[in-house]
Amino acid sequence: MSKRMREGRKIKTLCPMNYVAPFIMRTRQDSTNYYTDRFEVSKAEEFIRGKKQQGLADYNMMYLILAAYVRTVAKHPELNRFIRGQRIYARNKIEVMLTIKVALEVNAPETVLKVIFPPDATADDVYRILHEKVEEARNGDTDFDHIAGFFKHVPRVLMRGAMDLFYFLDYFGWMPKILTDVSPFHGSFAITSMGSLRIQPIYHHLYNFGNIPVFCSFGNGYVTHVTDDDGNLVRKKYIDLKFTLDERITDGFGYASVFHCLKHLLSNPSMLDVPPEEIVRDID
Repeated sequence: MSKRMREGRKIKTLCPMNYVAPFIMRTRQDSTNYYTDRFEVSKAEEFIRGKKQQGLADYNMMYLILAAYVRTVAKHPELNRFIRGQRIYARNKIEVMLTIKVALEVNAPETVLKVIFPPDATADDVYRILHEKVEEARNGDTDFDHIAGFFKHVPRVLMRGAMDLFYFLDYFGWMPKILTDVSPFHGSFAITSMGSLRIQPIYHHLYNFGNIPVFCSFGNGYVTHVTDDDGNLVRKKYIDLKFTLDERITDGFGYASVFHCLKHLLSNPSMLDVPPEEIVRDID
């Protein structure tokens, strides 16, 4: 595979509007859409309790949402596209970015993890892969810390020039592999938990640098009263999800299909205990 195609392959069979859109909406800030939804958590919390009883002591909502997202990508690969140089690519891997505290203390430093998940991952697989990465990060510096530490000492005038160069290289897909492999700006999806801060989710911005097309934020669970099918007022607990999206990677129908699938999985998490029956390949 050529260097510029390292992260993915160019999609050639999109409709004409998909070819034109990246030239009209040149950056992710130009093409940002916002979406919010919620899911009822009774089955999710029961699922999490079951995982803890099986020995996954720190299993939580983050693991479940990531498992549901990975499964959604396996069924809807259009969610795993990205824009580079006004062209649309299908990404080769499912690469998730998240920020963690290296210690459970208020003043502890943060680091960024890039975690790669196979498309056939089950809920247990997602837990194992992410848990290993978190433990590695808390036991020592990550590759991202090493590279970011180097740039911290670069004079700001040189840093501005370096970033201009990186933007140019990134446009053509010529960024060095050592940087894209650890960059928190290159990947499928970024996620953050506002619940750990005891607040409700925010719409997190997308970055013009790099190629992450989706950012998800979720918050604390909350209790409200809703009307059931029989007209009775019942007490339910929900979690809100807020998404910031690059609208250029797929159309409204594609995103609607994605979110229907994701919500269905979060509401029926036992489906994530078995691998998907089929892994769908994106169009040519």
